[in-house]
Amino acid sequence: MNTVVFKGGTVIDGTGAPPTCADVLISGQTIERVGVFEAPADAQVVDCRGLAVAPGFIDSHSHLDLQVLESRRDKLAQGVTAEVVGNCGFSPYPLPADRSLLHDFANGLFCGGSDWGWPSAAAYLERAAHSATTAVFSLVGHGSLRIARVGHQLGQLAERDLDWMEQKLSESLAEGACGFSTGLMYSPGASAPLVELERLCRVVARHHKTYATHMRGYGDLLIEAVDEQLQLARRTGCRLQISHFQAVGRRNWSKQSVALEKIENAVAEGLDVGFDCYPYIVGSTVLTQLLPQWSLEGGIEGLLARLADSHERERIAAETDASLEQGWTNILISALQTPSNRNLIGQSIAAIAAGRGREPVEVVFQLIEEEQGRVNMLEMNQSEANLRQTLTHPLSCVISDGFYVNGRPHPRLYGTFPLLLGEMSRERAWLPLAAAVHKITDKPAHRFSIPRRGRLQRGYFADVVVFDPGTVNSPASFETPSLPPTGICQVFRNGVAVLSKDCSQ
Repeated sequence: MNTVVFKGGTVIDGTGAPPTCADVLISGQTIERVGVFEAPADAQVVDCRGLAVAPGFIDSHSHLDLQVLESRRDKLAQGVTAEVVGNCGFSPYPLPADRSLLHDFANGLFCGGSDWGWPSAAAYLERAAHSATTAVFSLVGHGSLRIARVGHQLGQLAERDLDWMEQKLSESLAEGACGFSTGLMYSPGASAPLVELERLCRVVARHHKTYATHMRGYGDLLIEAVDEQLQLARRTGCRLQISHFQAVGRRNWSKQSVALEKIENAVAEGLDVGFDCYPYIVGSTVLTQLLPQWSLEGGIEGLLARLADSHERERIAAETDASLEQGWTNILISALQTPSNRNLIGQSIAAIAAGRGREPVEVVFQLIEEEQGRVNMLEMNQSEANLRQTLTHPLSCVISDGFYVNGRPHPRLYGTFPLLLGEMSRERAWLPLAAAVHKITDKPAHRFSIPRRGRLQRGYFADVVVFDPGTVNSPASFETPSLPPTGICQVFRNGVAVLSKDCSQ
């Protein structure tokens, strides 16, 4: 049995308690002891003098549903040993009879091909259990549920279809899915009425799992969207996690404090509500999210047909322009499929429009047509003051919301957690180091009922990160997003060393 002592370090146990000088003993897959003790004679000793010893980090909002199966090491390099996938209504199961329907829906975030998909949560989780990098926990995606039953159909569903979705969700949760997610700014989920969501959230509550939501709006509709989700929590009793909470667009920045007060009041009433956020003012998703989601009925094929109709194109353009919250200078292209368009990566829609002599919304349509819908974007959404408010709020966890693209990904994919510990905690002094570690260990483990992870405590899995608190950080930028972090020295998962770097240089 593998016995390891992390000796002489500063222990940050994940609970938010102040750091202490202590040693950590792991035996096999679990933590055996934390404190002051004599190291066993046969133990491997890891010298942690001048370093911090913490639980493995948990990324509780990731879109690497497919990549966690490929044993990519970019998350390990950040100290991440567990991930929650299946967010924003996108999960790689249940698979419809025509798997291309699910691919059409999800590949913009999954960066997948044409050969993936699982019939059930059990099948996916069995495959994910063999990941050589992170432990994988999965939410059932509302959009994927709908696609599996009725394809790209929008609006209210027949009673038999809702019954099927309830049953499939219940089966998935019983098979080990850690909760349920919605993506209410993505088609087809955006078209779901409240009664549908309420029925599904009641299933979640019965299973004592978590409901995570990408709400209907984060800008002009932020307050209304928060009200809707709190109403669901009150009616169903489910544990509510609001995904990547923020206020989008300068005209909406003042709404954040109002929305937060509503969440705080709900918690004071006794509701189980929390939220998460990433440590960047810039977000990222698919370009089609800017469009009215009714235009995506029938998937990308349906959208392209509408854009080919001049009257429909004008209608979509008018609604897109009217609802834009950031401004076209703040929307940048991050990924494209066509080699001839790759020079546009990193440019704003406004700049591309100027170069093409077209209106910005027309450029959006052109890119969607040229790329058959597969376009990703970066969005300059938030203010620094609002970011500080969410990162330091007692109800927040910190996430990456990261995903791979065929182009230039958001740097959060490579740097979220070291950036939190370095720039946000050490350099900006926005929050103490122990509080920062808590938001990426014990707190997300509690929110998503992840057992025996997130703390340095006897009996917990031996997921351990050793980092240099003086140098930990991320140099990844929007121009060079894939630069590896600094200051992450050792990572153990289930008692096995999976990353080792010399931090003495």
